[in-house]
Amino acid sequence: MIDRHSETPAKVPRKPVVLMSMGAQERKGHDYQVMTKKYISPLVEFSACVPVLVPTCFGTDDLDQYLSMVDGVYLTGAGSNIDPALYGQDNLAPEKELDRSRDLFDLPLIHAALERGLPLFGVCRGMQELNVALGGDLHQKVYNMPGFNDHRENGADVVPQQYADVHSVQLVPNTWFAKLMQQNRIPVNSLHGQGLHRLGTGLQPLAHAEDGLVEAVHLPAMPQFTLAVQWHPEWRAAQNPFSIRMYQAFGEACRLRALSR
Repeated sequence: MIDRHSETPAKVPRKPVVLMSMGAQERKGHDYQVMTKKYISPLVEFSACVPVLVPTCFGTDDLDQYLSMVDGVYLTGAGSNIDPALYGQDNLAPEKELDRSRDLFDLPLIHAALERGLPLFGVCRGMQELNVALGGDLHQKVYNMPGFNDHRENGADVVPQQYADVHSVQLVPNTWFAKLMQQNRIPVNSLHGQGLHRLGTGLQPLAHAEDGLVEAVHLPAMPQFTLAVQWHPEWRAAQNPFSIRMYQAFGEACRLRALSR
C-alpha cells in the first residue's frame, strides 16, 4: 500500500523571468511609472515567461540585482523619444516628450544584459535604444528625409486602424529570422516617426522597409538570442503568426538561459 502523503510532489518547471523597464508618465500632477498591457500579454501567453516590471526613475544602482533575478530582457515601445543628446545631436523634435530616466536606465541595462549573455528582444523604442546603446544614431524625422516614406500612424484613426498592417518588410534572405518567419517578406504595422540611421557596433540588419529603412536587427556575433524590430508585433499578437513565432523564439531562448543557471 502506497503512502501518498510520503510521495515527493512533481517539481513544476520554473518559468523564465523577463525584465521589462517601465517609463515615466505624468497624470493630474502625479508621476507614474507605466507599462502598457499589450506589451505584457504576448510575453505571458506566447513566450510563457514571468514579467518583472522595473522602475527606471531610481537610476541604475540596483541594476545588477535586477539582472541576477532574470533570464531575459524585453525592451518595449513608448510614447517618448530618446534624448538626441545621447547620440550627439540637437533635438529636432521638441514637440515629442522625452524620458531621460528611461534612457539613462536602459542604455546601461543593454550593455549589462549583453555582457551577462541574457536574451534580448526590443520593440520600436527598444530597437532604437539598442542602436544608441551600441554607438549608433537615429533619423529624428524619417518623414522629412528624402527617399523615405512617412512611417507614422494617423492620430485621428481609431486604434485598430493605427495598428493595421500598412507596408511590408523584406527579410534578409537565408538568415535565422527569415527561416523563423518562414518567408522573405512579411506585412507589418508602422507607428514611428524616427528610425535607425548609422547602425551601432555589431548590429546587422534582418529586415528593411520598402524605402530601405532598417526595420529589424540582431547581433550575430553574440551567442545569445538578440532581436529588435521597428514595428509592433505585440499588437493583437494572437492573430499574427509572425508575432507568435517571434515571442515563442524569445521565450525558448529565455528557457534555455534559465536551465543554464
